Amino acid sequence: MQLNRRNFTGGLTALAMSGFAQHSSLVRRGAAMSHKGHGPLQVDPNGLLDLPKGFSYRVISEFRGVMSDGNRVPDRADGMGCFAMPDGKIALVRNHELKATHLDDGPFGKVPSTLAAYDHSNDGKPLVGGTTTLLLDEQTLDIEREHLSLVGTIRNCAGGTTPWGSWLSCEEDMTRAGDGVKRDHGWIFEVPAAHDGLVDPVPLKAMGRFNHEAAAIDPATGIVYLTEDRNDSLFYRFIPNVPGKLAKGGQLQAMAFASDTIDNDSRNWGETSFQPGVWQFVRWIDVNDVESPKDDLRERGASGGAVKFARGEGIVYGDGELYFCCTSGGTSKEGQIMRYRPSRFEGQKEEAAAPGLLQLFMESVDRRQYSYGDNLTIAPNGHLIVCEDQYSATVDNHLRGVTPRGEAYALARIRVQTEPAGACFSPDGRTMFVNLYSPTKTLAISGPWNKVL
Repeated sequence: MQLNRRNFTGGLTALAMSGFAQHSSLVRRGAAMSHKGHGPLQVDPNGLLDLPKGFSYRVISEFRGVMSDGNRVPDRADGMGCFAMPDGKIALVRNHELKATHLDDGPFGKVPSTLAAYDHSNDGKPLVGGTTTLLLDEQTLDIEREHLSLVGTIRNCAGGTTPWGSWLSCEEDMTRAGDGVKRDHGWIFEVPAAHDGLVDPVPLKAMGRFNHEAAAIDPATGIVYLTEDRNDSLFYRFIPNVPGKLAKGGQLQAMAFASDTIDNDSRNWGETSFQPGVWQFVRWIDVNDVESPKDDLRERGASGGAVKFARGEGIVYGDGELYFCCTSGGTSKEGQIMRYRPSRFEGQKEEAAAPGLLQLFMESVDRRQYSYGDNLTIAPNGHLIVCEDQYSATVDNHLRGVTPRGEAYALARIRVQTEPAGACFSPDGRTMFVNLYSPTKTLAISGPWNKVL
């Protein structure tokens, strides 16, 4: 079969009257689930990244490198997005998951900058979490400009690209004003990729205050889908008042199953209540008091029937559907991938007559197959590319490919003790960019992406 991005969103078979259909031939489970992918990994003589034959990488940016604005590349590079720019250029907007105590790992070194920041510590030092932006030549991948683009935030974990050319940078932190800082945290900030300096750090408060992880936008509707990194997290959507203008507010909602007879727990911890391959109709419930001073948004949502997920993390929008990782989901707690197909009336009053559908697309039962999936993207051949983020004392993280049949394989092995993060492709599909979390390295990987064994 010739693979492409549309293969991940092939036609849905007829649904049973009960509201779900079993596709066991397409969605498999267990250690036997495997695929040859691009072939065996070749040992990297530099001890950094093992790749299949025909693939290569290049380090384009790393921790403490001097940027164009005189600041230095911060540590803990996490989520990242790639954007087409004029005149054959591309931009990368890269998160840095830095806490308030990580001053030495930030862009300013030991001497805090006087630049404007969203927030400061109680002693007046700017917080160092935020984003950096890189402008590259798409053909040579040479960096033409690299600068700090958002600062003063905390633990900017993942996020998502927008159809209008900006990056949504998400705080995975719930620090309150007075707890060593001056302002509340737990927000999303928008960073236009074309901006050549620090953006005005405006928290998008209508999108909720919670332990944000990632975001994805349906370009047809402008609806934003949001994950939450908690053991009892919810899956949210934000319906903007004005599509493309997130600062103008909107309605935050949480996903629930349409049927009240279905267990609202998708985690499969202990008893398996959500079977792989099963499609379930869903409904969406309004979430109020979204600034959540008590950090109880998920608890209030669950009490109203919202589905619980096991650490929702990376999310990507394909062709008419979304995929998102649940890092510790499943009977073995090695991870799940969920698949959501929006209603053709998504967010409209007619939605109840033709609701959206949720499927447990993949569940791992063996860490050798797939373990703790985090950020993810879609490759030019239609496969998902997932960044592993194991928490063991000695980690063995990989970039995992996942086929449209749910078969996992090793695309790359990280040879240093850190996680891969922020995987994304250049607009022409020739290059995948990925971060090594700490010490920060941003890599450009090239190879025969459309060829699999």
